[in-house]
Order: sequence, then C-alpha cells, then structure tokens
Amino acid sequence: MELAGRQQRALVAALLASLLLWNLPLGGLVMYPFKLLATWIHELSHGLVMLVTGAGFSRLEIFRDTSGIAFAEHGVGSAARAAIASAGYMGASLCGGVLLVLGQSARGARRVLLGLAAALVLSLIFWVRNRFGVGAVATGAAALLLAAWLAPRTLALFLVNFVAAQACINAVLDIRVLFRPQLVINGAVVDASDAHNMAAHTFGSHTLWATVWLVFSFVCFYAALRIIYLRQKRAAAAPAAPLAAAEPGASRAPTTP
Repeated sequence: MELAGRQQRALVAALLASLLLWNLPLGGLVMYPFKLLATWIHELSHGLVMLVTGAGFSRLEIFRDTSGIAFAEHGVGSAARAAIASAGYMGASLCGGVLLVLGQSARGARRVLLGLAAALVLSLIFWVRNRFGVGAVATGAAALLLAAWLAPRTLALFLVNFVAAQACINAVLDIRVLFRPQLVINGAVVDASDAHNMAAHTFGSHTLWATVWLVFSFVCFYAALRIIYLRQKRAAAAPAAPLAAAEPGASRAPTTP
C-alpha cells in the first residue's frame, strides 16, 4: 500500500508540475531540456520507421528552437512515406504512454532511465550529426544516467512520470503546429509538414491527419492512465501477504498440555 501511494503521488505531482510549468513565466526554461527530449523521441520515431520501411536512416538533427529533422537515405513508395510521416507524432505519443506504464515502480523507473540513456547514446553514435544536437543528446544521456544511479527512489519515480508526461503533452502541443499552412525548422520555413506529407501519400487534408494524430495522442495518454489505475486497483484489492513462516528446523515454543 505504501508503494502504491508513492507511485500515485509521483504521477500526480508529475502531471501537476507539467501543467503549472507551461503556464509560469520562467516555466519554459525548466521545460526546455524536456522539450528537446520530446523532439528527439519524435525524430527517432521517424528514423526507426525509415529503417523498417527500407528508406534507411541517414542522420538526425536537433536545433536550438527545439525543432528537428530526420533524413532518409533512399526514396521509397507512397505507403512507406505515409508510415514515415505518421511515425513522429504517433511514436512520441505511444512512447510517452509506455513510459508511464513501465515507470510505476522504483525498479521500473530506474530501468526506464537507463533505457532512455542507452537509447540516447546509441542515437548519438549512429545518427545525431549536428553540433547542437550532439551536445543536447550527450547532456541528456549523462543526466539520465546519473539520475538512474544516484536519484532517490521517490525522485526517480517522479522523473520518469514527468518525462513520460512531457512526451505525451508535447505530442499534443506540437500537433497544433500542423494546423498551420507552413512549418518552421531551425528558423527556415518548410513547405510540407508531416501532415501534408501524409495527406499527399494517402487521402484527405493535412487538417484531417493532424486531427487523427491529436486524437491518437489523447487515446494513448488515457490508455496509460487507465492501465495504471487498474493495476493499482488490483494491487489494493489483493490480500495482504502472510507473515513469513518459521524456517525449517527453527525451535518452537513448547505447548502446555
């Protein structure tokens, strides 16, 4: 029960902090590294689908304005292009939901932090190429690694819940950009956003696909919270563990006849 209470407090605190910081004058500075992490998740999701679809994953770049871009090595067909276009926002939302579910125990939280640090290092070795991106990813990997090793249990739980919440929330906030006619990456206007590319290789408009991805983000967030709630409900309803039995051969108090 104590552990479940700690998990609930960490989750609630992370969600409240996320909502408050986005609305405080200096909250953007606190959220900046987490926004960069969310951009990394988004672009890496594009890149992984590039690998799966045969497009190849050439490099990944992250910029100071928290925008980013992933580059393919080869041209592919319309179906593969559609999968790649949808991977960024859907991948970030799905990743956030998975992190929320996996990070609800002290051991799980530390494993999530180590896993994220390892993924950042691997991406740094194979794909991240621009100077700012290299610095941001290396710093993030070091910070998560230190947190996994040194952070107290409660802080590790809070940090994982906070990172996961940011992945979900940033996916929702970023999708709003898709409703605009143009997209800006590293200060330059890009004619086609992910939603435009999705519409070009499937059907409908960029507004339709931005709406679909927005709904998907909310569904992922809700599903993760629902899974956590049901898991904690089952844990609370489970009977208390019996006291440990006496070890074999241990002496027992004599009984009176």
